[in-house]
Amino acid sequence: MDASRSKPRTMSIGGATFDLFVRTDQKFMKEDGGGKTLNLPIGAKVRVLDVIETCGGGASNTAVGLSRLQCDAAFCGVVGSDQWGEKLLKNLQSEHVDTRWATVVDGETSSFSIILSVSSGERIILYEPGTNEHLHDVTFDREEIRHRNWIFLNHLHKDSIAIQDDLSHALGQAAGSVGLTWNPGGAQVEQGCSAPAHLQLLGHTSLLLLNKEEALAFTKKENVEEATKKLLDTGARIVCITDGGNGATATDKNGSWYCPSKGEDVVDTTGAGDAFGIGCTWALVNGFDLPTMLQAGTINATSVLSQMGAQAGLLTDIEMRTRLQSRPPDVSARKHS
Repeated sequence: MDASRSKPRTMSIGGATFDLFVRTDQKFMKEDGGGKTLNLPIGAKVRVLDVIETCGGGASNTAVGLSRLQCDAAFCGVVGSDQWGEKLLKNLQSEHVDTRWATVVDGETSSFSIILSVSSGERIILYEPGTNEHLHDVTFDREEIRHRNWIFLNHLHKDSIAIQDDLSHALGQAAGSVGLTWNPGGAQVEQGCSAPAHLQLLGHTSLLLLNKEEALAFTKKENVEEATKKLLDTGARIVCITDGGNGATATDKNGSWYCPSKGEDVVDTTGAGDAFGIGCTWALVNGFDLPTMLQAGTINATSVLSQMGAQAGLLTDIEMRTRLQSRPPDVSARKHS
């Protein structure tokens, strides 16, 4: 980025989680009628291939990713006053993320995950939400929103959904000067996009991120085209729907674009969705068009898939711009149905 330009000011709202990766042999992954399962025999002593400690969680990942992409990134979330909370904050600070809006809760456990994975990248996550349950309106700085160029709202615990009302109000006061990327979590998806609080927030959403299954559940529609139309009708400016190895589609009022997955070797899938959203948000903050947005998201996600953990593969601004110029993924226009 040109040193003469000021950095875009972003804030990521949501969770921070300390992740312990335990990688075991592919032989424990079994095909089941409903999909794949990881089968570990009761009473057995199973040797693991790797044990890796990393930092994760939606807001932690997106704040770190945006900071590496030369944004003045801030984190708004909750951690405990324990060893994991201390490591989470130190990680954010080492990545030059502003942690003034982090809340530390005494005597409680920070969010913690044990991620069981195999060499193909598939995994099972065992988690304790911990202090992420405490992210609600009293820990949310409404005034700071007006001083940011872009907000990234990540998955929220079901008890923290009240924060959406305050965010909608703050964005309304900003009168369109602050962008919003929203990646709804399971609690929001289950309630559906027609819930009053969701309709209000969707009207302020610059970029809505969902995977295919989430989009269908959120809209109660049977296919992606119908889901996309409904979400655009609610007021979301750009609707981006990912479909794993099948790539991603982004649609606005002017058209629809598709970007395939790059299909490179997968080491670990943790954080790939966050990485995609980070790349897309970076592109929008910097004024790129929808095709470039899809390319940036795909490039960042592909990099994260190639390494263990949610943050190790997140690209820097220079790396992103270099890859966009040297080997961008193909993007094609799709006609509205």
